[in-house]
Amino acid sequence: MHLTITGPLWFWRGPAPWHFVTVPEPESAQLATIADAVSYGWGMIPARVTIRTSSWSTALWPKDGGYIVPIKTAIRTTQHLDVDDSVTLRLDISL
Repeated sequence: MHLTITGPLWFWRGPAPWHFVTVPEPESAQLATIADAVSYGWGMIPARVTIRTSSWSTALWPKDGGYIVPIKTAIRTTQHLDVDDSVTLRLDISL
């Protein structure tokens, strides 16, 4: 499955703070249809993510009935991304 999504970069302040992009509802619904087949636990979906010229392996996290994509500091730095920037990313999910 290959999806391209766009959304704002946001910051979660918690015991382990992270930056994320939220997967929109229609794409989250598509991911939910394959989640049981690809999840390795806790609803996490392994994915290859690409933003511009940067690609990395991660897992989509389930949240509030949808999914969020964690964005590493190294990627944010390389791609000059900051909170509230609109980010387009490609999600590649192996079935």
